[in-house]
Amino acid sequence: MRKHLLIASIIAAAVALPAIGQTGTAIVGKGPGVAAAAQTVKITATIVAIDAATRSIALKGTQGKEVNVTAGPEVRNFAQMKVGDQVNVAYTEALTLELKKGSGKAIARTEQTGAATAKPGERPAGLVGRQVTIVADVVDIDAATQTVTVRGPQRTVELKVRDPEQFKLVAKGDQVEVTYTEAVAIEVTPAAKK
Repeated sequence: MRKHLLIASIIAAAVALPAIGQTGTAIVGKGPGVAAAAQTVKITATIVAIDAATRSIALKGTQGKEVNVTAGPEVRNFAQMKVGDQVNVAYTEALTLELKKGSGKAIARTEQTGAATAKPGERPAGLVGRQVTIVADVVDIDAATQTVTVRGPQRTVELKVRDPEQFKLVAKGDQVEVTYTEAVAIEVTPAAKK
């Protein structure tokens, strides 16, 4: 429960920050029976105000916009943050889909989470991640509409395969393995000395 709270608070902070300026990169790739996409968004902001009583931090982005975030109790070394310090956030998400020919894996959904925070005395920082993997059976193929129907552990969905070469590889009885990964890293660096 505590890890999920930490994940939620860090992701909420990352979602609030794009309003103040961001940069990003995206990667898309594919091969026979495999498709993948990944994106990283980097956000930089400067601390312009801190309310220690409420643990509220006002951040100003590179475009001059401000946003307030609250650092929950899991944010260690809160007292080390100072006005003028820089907050760097990197949010990465990736999705991979792989065709498993004639595979006999059990239909399943697994989830792994992990988190790390700064040690006492270090600058405030944190990392949190989550990976969800789903194995689903291919239960139907419709060549006329180029759709594949897959049955996973919680639902059955119909997927449109836009690449004819990829569609030709799929057969009823195959399986697909889908992995979704997301991670957020936050680091506070001291203000430059004047």
